[in-house]
Amino acid sequence: MPYDDSVPPTRRARPLLAAAALAALCLTTITGCGGSPDTAEGKGTDASASPSASAAPEASPSASLPQGPLTGRTVVIDPGHNPRNREHTEEINEQVDIGTGRKECDTTGTSTDDGYAEARFTLDVSHRLRELLQAQGARVLLTHDDDRPFGPCIDERARIGNEAKADAVVSVHADGSAVGNRGFHVILPAAVKSGGADTSKIVKSSADLGARIAGHFVRTTGSAPSNYIGGGTGLDTRDDLGGLNLSTVPKVFVECGNMRDPKDAALLTDARWRQKAAQGMADGIAAHLKG
Repeated sequence: MPYDDSVPPTRRARPLLAAAALAALCLTTITGCGGSPDTAEGKGTDASASPSASAAPEASPSASLPQGPLTGRTVVIDPGHNPRNREHTEEINEQVDIGTGRKECDTTGTSTDDGYAEARFTLDVSHRLRELLQAQGARVLLTHDDDRPFGPCIDERARIGNEAKADAVVSVHADGSAVGNRGFHVILPAAVKSGGADTSKIVKSSADLGARIAGHFVRTTGSAPSNYIGGGTGLDTRDDLGGLNLSTVPKVFVECGNMRDPKDAALLTDARWRQKAAQGMADGIAAHLKG
């Protein structure tokens, strides 16, 4: 849901050239990009309201990273929102500059009807993704790890990736849309040059990163691209998100599913499916970095 902003504007499904890359990847999947997400595996839910608590794998220390195909590469993972944002509404409502205007520092995110918060989901998947990338030798940084009272603000999230000179940045999210709206989508940065925002150097590379993640996400999770955003491509381009506008390195947002739809929520609350989601993202990131 609320990525950088609290209520997403009318979606603009701009397929871009990246859709072609996604289509090519989809040819190798079992369900195909037009397949029904009902065929996704792992629909069982955890009993607790916070199913991530016991399932998040431990992160490997950076000093003991194995050598692998991603050795020498830096990836920044941005877990959407913060579990304690709701306790700091005044702070997260402060406006920050996103180049094309001003927006709230951060938002609380959405949740399932049973109360499983998006912020908990994003941390769990981010931990899993970090471990998978580290196993391939990547240096992995998180913008936060449930270690601060709120935020970081959207401009700081972008700055962390920029200062790390990351080879790729992935912001992990889950959407909050109407019942019946299902599937994942990847948000790509639009060409923006305004104020402190200039995405001209990252639009192409971010589109490649997003298309590769989308293709591998289909293959690994069995979920279909969104049936309500992106015109069936699983890709959506936006110019209103500070986390993308202010990035100077390749970056995308991944909306893993719709927490407000019961069928998608059953996947998002399943630890086995979350591992598949992390694997799909890791495979897409690796494919992008390997070229």
